Amino acid sequence: MRSPSDNPAPADSSLDPADWPELRRLGHRMLDDMLDYVEHIRTRPVWQPMDPAVRAGLHGDLPVHAAGLSEVHADFLRYVMPYATGNVHPGFMGWVHGGGTVVGMLADMLAGGLNANCGGRDHAPIEVERQITDWLRSLFGFPEESTGLFVTGTSMANFIALLVARRSALGADTRRSGIGSAGASLAAYASTAAHACIARAMDYSGLGSNALRLIPVDRDQRIDLDALRRAIAIDRRSGLAPFMLIGNAGTVDIGAIDDLDSLSRIAASERLWLHVDGAFGALGVMCPEIAPRLAGIERADSLALDFHKWAQVPYDAGFVLVRDGAVHRDTFAAPADYLRRETRGLAAGDFWPNDFGPDLSRGFRALKTWFTLRVYGTQALGDSMARNCRVARHLEARVAAEPRLELLAPVPLNIVCFRYRGKEADALNSAIVADLQESGIAAPSTTRIGGQLAIRAAIFNHRTQERDVDGLVDAILMHGDMRSGEEQPPTMNR
Repeated sequence: MRSPSDNPAPADSSLDPADWPELRRLGHRMLDDMLDYVEHIRTRPVWQPMDPAVRAGLHGDLPVHAAGLSEVHADFLRYVMPYATGNVHPGFMGWVHGGGTVVGMLADMLAGGLNANCGGRDHAPIEVERQITDWLRSLFGFPEESTGLFVTGTSMANFIALLVARRSALGADTRRSGIGSAGASLAAYASTAAHACIARAMDYSGLGSNALRLIPVDRDQRIDLDALRRAIAIDRRSGLAPFMLIGNAGTVDIGAIDDLDSLSRIAASERLWLHVDGAFGALGVMCPEIAPRLAGIERADSLALDFHKWAQVPYDAGFVLVRDGAVHRDTFAAPADYLRRETRGLAAGDFWPNDFGPDLSRGFRALKTWFTLRVYGTQALGDSMARNCRVARHLEARVAAEPRLELLAPVPLNIVCFRYRGKEADALNSAIVADLQESGIAAPSTTRIGGQLAIRAAIFNHRTQERDVDGLVDAILMHGDMRSGEEQPPTMNR
């Protein structure tokens, strides 16, 4: 039964609570519930399916009359929290998702309280975003004139970088007249291991996905440099205009890093815009063990990355960094009377983020990133990345030592692709992965390596330890043996 203090304010007042002390009590309880959730995450299943009753509980008619905050929170605890994706859990090893931190969660609460629109104007949240751009310039060796922008994720960051590269290749008139015949001749290059969002960005940009040349990879899943050079030469002889080269800093399937140093030299000699898709791997520059493999990234014309992956910032916090800030601004800036820039007052400020991307209304993504970088520092974040890689090598060793398992790809960083050996292996391994997810023990995902379906364990959560991947292997063997009719299920280690 609701108390009067649990109701919203009277209709002739604001939407603030009528009883602030009661609101504080409920707010503290909600915060404690989330802290308990993270602190005791190992006691929960990684993921569990919603039964029909739970799913139905999330659906209903559009609310017309008020419900109490405690009632809605109780529904959250019942219908939402137990059925989340699971990437906070150390047993989540499926897709490339960071685990988040309570520091980032608390910062997100502060940002929500400020409710800042970070499209522009002169206020502190804009300065926080500028500070992070300064830090990234320093981290990646970009020049002072480079510009940066928070976005939802690397898919959007890659799209923005492509539009800037297109503007650089075709000139300012593109924004008014479209790509025209000159745009129709443009060609871009990426490896077959590139994320699908690259081809989608070509589609969205009006260039068309056929303008993207997918170059073969070597045995380590890195772009074949000789094949790249041949493709560029063929296109030039055909009268096309190569304009952009996309390198990978951590491919989505296995975490491969292209030879960025060689790509930067090819881009310079061929006069190509070099973009690096560093969704998770770019921030490996924080880790002394990984940073040398990223040599050449400092010469990129643009860079896309996600703080919400290896930097453990809560979703979402993508970022794009562009070397030529003037071209970046010219790609998106669109003056309007209602966005007039003044020399004083709130409408002042020489950096309005909406000049550098498509969004005018933007949340305060920078605050949780600012908190994360300041509270942990690059050293602790880099150490966490190194631990993920050590856990992945432990998993690789477990797979190599087990005759029932087969490693399907190299393990350059923190992603391990393997499978259970058996008849009709694709269907068998797909079923094993679903078994694991539904058991709540672990949540790997699948991909294809060399045409074979692989179990993909992506170790991105800072909480994941060797015992967690041991539990994963034991569970795979148990379910694989059961489905194969074997009589030797191993002991579970959790």
